[in-house]
Amino acid sequence: MEDPVGEIPRIIRSLTQSQPSKQRATIETYFTPSASFTHPFCRTGSFEGSRWFIWCIYRWYKIMSPRIEITIDGVAYDEKNLTLYVNIHQVFRIWIIPFFNAPVSLVTVLKLVRHPSLPPQPSYSTPINPNEQNWSLNKTASPEKPLYYIQSQNDLYQVNEFFKFFSQFGVLSTLLLLWQFLSTALCVAGTTVLWPVSWVEQNVIGGNQEKSIADAARG
Repeated sequence: MEDPVGEIPRIIRSLTQSQPSKQRATIETYFTPSASFTHPFCRTGSFEGSRWFIWCIYRWYKIMSPRIEITIDGVAYDEKNLTLYVNIHQVFRIWIIPFFNAPVSLVTVLKLVRHPSLPPQPSYSTPINPNEQNWSLNKTASPEKPLYYIQSQNDLYQVNEFFKFFSQFGVLSTLLLLWQFLSTALCVAGTTVLWPVSWVEQNVIGGNQEKSIADAARG
């Protein structure tokens, strides 16, 4: 990638919505050979050749849900730390389970590496022959700009979103929602009952535990 923010939506759609040959070409083009993948259901670790396991995960993902609806809601780039944060909504359906429908949201964290010395890598479009690894070039990276590759992918789900994969009609997600509201009520109750602790922290110890309780007792 020359422009991580501008290119990542197209790359994600290619990973999740394209035919097998293009899906694999996308992984081999934009992921490092030792890239890692982390998800609530699986992980690869990082070692030479681990990229192959990422391709297997994406292939199984498409086998389970051949038609995936996906929306990229936003992309944020921490240039200093070479990290992309991608907010995604997707509708996941398993074709062998009738009426299964999991509309979930997640944040994908992509750690990048910069390789200014690598030769230009092609950006692939529709293959000339679907049965051959022969791809037409859209563009190549200019020698003045560094290339960015994905070193790791970490898919982050809220617990209620994760539960949608296990429960049809949102049963588990609804139960979790009720538990979260109950937990908030318990926080309010705990704050009310134990308000002296806050008073001691404010007036005796100081914020962020500037002094220990023993130090405060000694004056």
